[in-house]
Amino acid sequence: MIQYMKNLFSRPRRTSRTILIMTSAAVFMFATGIIFYESTKKTVALSLDGKKQTVKTHADTINELLQELEVEVGKEDYLSLAKGTEISADLHVIWNPATEVELTIDGETSSVWTLSQTVGEFLEEEGIQLRAEDKVSEGMDEAIKKDMDIKIETAFPIALKVGNEEREIWSTSTTVADFLKSEQVSVNELDRVSPALSEHLTEETAVTVTRVEKVTDVVEEPISYETVTQKDSSLEKGKEKIITEGQEGLISKTYELTKENGKTVSKELVSEKTVKKKVDEVVAIGTKEKKAAVTPVSTSSKSSASSSSSAEEYYVTATAYTSGCNGCTGKTATGVNLRANPNAKIIAVDPSFIPLGTKVYVEGYGYATAADTGGAVNGKKIDVFVPSTADAYNWGVKTVKIKVFR
Repeated sequence: MIQYMKNLFSRPRRTSRTILIMTSAAVFMFATGIIFYESTKKTVALSLDGKKQTVKTHADTINELLQELEVEVGKEDYLSLAKGTEISADLHVIWNPATEVELTIDGETSSVWTLSQTVGEFLEEEGIQLRAEDKVSEGMDEAIKKDMDIKIETAFPIALKVGNEEREIWSTSTTVADFLKSEQVSVNELDRVSPALSEHLTEETAVTVTRVEKVTDVVEEPISYETVTQKDSSLEKGKEKIITEGQEGLISKTYELTKENGKTVSKELVSEKTVKKKVDEVVAIGTKEKKAAVTPVSTSSKSSASSSSSAEEYYVTATAYTSGCNGCTGKTATGVNLRANPNAKIIAVDPSFIPLGTKVYVEGYGYATAADTGGAVNGKKIDVFVPSTADAYNWGVKTVKIKVFR
């Protein structure tokens, strides 16, 4: 009975041990199988899109390995080995995917696949050389990204003239206004810009900024006095006597000058004001007949008297002119070529007062010949010929004493 009980209780113990042994054996065999399976894998070093890793695989080719890793290789991508290459121990595979970017040069856009990592590398890869003045939408060190739009505006030379200064500038501006703004050229209200500010620029465009300004100029000019004559029976005929000294007046004139690039192009009289009134000269003209001399005179005295009586003295208004004056031909009314004779002593006269060909002494000018006429030369007015405009300005308008040798 006791033995029976022992046997009864010992059977389950043996069954459990058997199960444990069988389970352990199965686990051992599974683990051994796994270890064996893993030990038969090949080790491959990978660099996928810049990320390095090491994998073990039973794949026979690189294509199978990439399929295991779910890597799709495009035709523009870089793969260091052909897809059909057999996997071997310690193989190193590099895959870099290409990136599609938009490249726009001066408004023309194209799609480009690239393996470059930065914008600078991409432009170098495409053989694009840039000037310092060219504009690029992205920085040279900017990383290439999918769907990136790289815009390039190439500079071209523009001839720029501002006032009297000229220079050549490389620019990417589209309009004249943008160009002047980029070059910090200010345009004032009166300035002229050519072409118009809204015009588009091309390589043939020359931009001109004409500096225009209006300034006020106040000058004082003399007012010539007139010579008024009156008969005097107490004076001998042929003699004159100044009763009232003539005095020039003074007038203030205000002009508006228009200047372009510093040079006066127009002059407009705005107002005038008399500062000092003129005083006309009053001259008495003798009308008394000379009495015949009773006593004889010597030959030399006669000659002197004859010489004295042949020269008549007058006070006249004198201006000056040149051979190059507006409307002048360079030849006098008597045919003298003033341009060929710039130092000739010639005066223009009113022939009814001084006949042409008459010798005349002009105070401050010297001896001259009355050989020309003028539209504004009437009565007791003369116009003296001088070599240059500066001499004419220096002469001005004055009252002078003349001697007419008839």
